[in-house]
Amino acid sequence: MTVSTSLKVRNPRTGENDYEISATAKEDVTSICTDLRLAQKHWEASGLENRLSVLRAFATSVKWHREEILAALTADTGRRYISSMEVDGIGSTVERWAKIANDHVPATGTSSALPFIKYTVGFKVYPLVGVISPWNFPLTLSLIDALPALVAGAAVIIKPSEVTPRFAAPLRRAIADVPELAAVLKVVDGAGETGAALVDNVDTICFTGSVATGRKVGEQAARNFIPSFLELGGKDPAIVLASADVERAATSLLRASTLNTGQACQSIERIYVAEEIYEEFLKLLCQKAKGVSINAESIDQGMIGPVIFDKQATIIADQIADAKSKGATIHTGGVIENHGGLWCRPTVISGLTSEMKIMLEETFGPLLPVIPFKTADEAIALANKSEYGLSAAVFAGSEEEAYVVANQLEAGGISVNDASLTGLMHEAEKNSFKLSGMGASRMGISGYTRFFRKRSIMTNTADVFDISQFDEANTPNG
Repeated sequence: MTVSTSLKVRNPRTGENDYEISATAKEDVTSICTDLRLAQKHWEASGLENRLSVLRAFATSVKWHREEILAALTADTGRRYISSMEVDGIGSTVERWAKIANDHVPATGTSSALPFIKYTVGFKVYPLVGVISPWNFPLTLSLIDALPALVAGAAVIIKPSEVTPRFAAPLRRAIADVPELAAVLKVVDGAGETGAALVDNVDTICFTGSVATGRKVGEQAARNFIPSFLELGGKDPAIVLASADVERAATSLLRASTLNTGQACQSIERIYVAEEIYEEFLKLLCQKAKGVSINAESIDQGMIGPVIFDKQATIIADQIADAKSKGATIHTGGVIENHGGLWCRPTVISGLTSEMKIMLEETFGPLLPVIPFKTADEAIALANKSEYGLSAAVFAGSEEEAYVVANQLEAGGISVNDASLTGLMHEAEKNSFKLSGMGASRMGISGYTRFFRKRSIMTNTADVFDISQFDEANTPNG
């Protein structure tokens, strides 16, 4: 093996570098991928039922290793409840993909123009899939692409974020307990150089992360002539119409803006409220925000955890300072608290203008800018005034009224009378708009079929065409 670069890892609760990983070198990624390609042939040929049986065994192995994976994830992220959801959700995720795969059959038919030609559309899996996952939901977003790819018959190599890599070691042990899976699923450590090596060695790449890095991944994939599936950032808006249930909207939007400390792509980062209910909504949101506790004192209590990545805390602090300097009012929170690690309480902000950073740039933190609007058309225009288009939310007195607005929003997943439902429900396909992503949806059946190339086999059941039929003398009259 090549001598590897050592990378120090910060603990988000203490702020100390208390862990270390060895980055997998480019040459070693190439060697691992060569082995994966060889093993993939047997994996694909073994059939769907065998693959599902192996993945169910993996889900069982994760249960056996639950405590050590959970402990590592908790250390990675500084929060335990959501980490437990990540671990405990693997079994049901396998079963969801099993149902989708079993329901998926090749298409057959006959040509409408030439009814004597019949066809079958089959599917050929991309042999090797690469996954580069982020730090906000380390386990879930490492497996969200890997599991359906494995079900499809691909081999997979995963590179988790170097910010939250602790869970990879116990995950590898859970994989090792299922030898047939271990041959086709590898998890490697490293930073940007290791991720770039994946793109150079796989047949398709799945990336979840920032627009800046996603652009690099997409460009490199294009040069290699392989597909890329990019799930990138967001600046998700919510529109609260005058007819909305104010209590429901405030409760939902507080959760959707601060869950996981706002460290989620589908976190609500702009809240537009009809001026008729603006003051009532703002007052209620502030009351609710002040009741949100942090888990700085103890991992055993507190609703939100630390800012996982210290560089993100700098971005959050900069957006708050920029807004304050330009006249915004901070109603709650508003500071980065240092308790060894870094925490930020829900920060409700008003008095905002369009040139403030908080209105333009992704925050990835628990900031809740609240902006009044006069008409629905104005709200729609403001919501769409962004280079992002990941998801959005609309609150109204009726579904019909909400749908009128929702259908005009430039976003891939829109929640009605709730927010961030795309993070909870994965059956509905959606595509990102603008800079928020590229490629087929990872939700619904598309999350499975995107790992295949389509191959059509066509049969002529009648006489074949003779070249003489195409003689220029046979040109029909107009």
